[in-house]
Amino acid sequence: MVINTHEQIDRSLCGEPVSVFDGGSEVRLECIANMAADASGLVHGGFIFGMADYAAMLTVNHPNVVLAGAESRFLKPSKVGDVLIAKASEQENNGRKHIVKVDVSCNEEIVFSGVFTCFVTKEHVLAGA
Repeated sequence: MVINTHEQIDRSLCGEPVSVFDGGSEVRLECIANMAADASGLVHGGFIFGMADYAAMLTVNHPNVVLAGAESRFLKPSKVGDVLIAKASEQENNGRKHIVKVDVSCNEEIVFSGVFTCFVTKEHVLAGA
């Protein structure tokens, strides 16, 4: 498994790559106490979105991949202690533009689904900034 992107990401917050392959990826995330939005242990959706975004980036797997947009739906809540699995698959590849579908599940039930539009830029997005 060769990873060419997001090499410094905090995997405790965005997930651990399980597999990265041509046209897809799988990421595993344990929901930890730092992700709780309230005393009941509800996990803030931003962490789940971040995991799905990371899975999309791994699917494209290029050093200059960036997220341009996303359509997403949160289908069920997640709580501290849940173990989430994101499965990403490339739906479209037009050279620089990639469309990636990501489903996140907990115990085989989908809790989040999204379609991510990713672009590979000619140079790093912060080059010259």
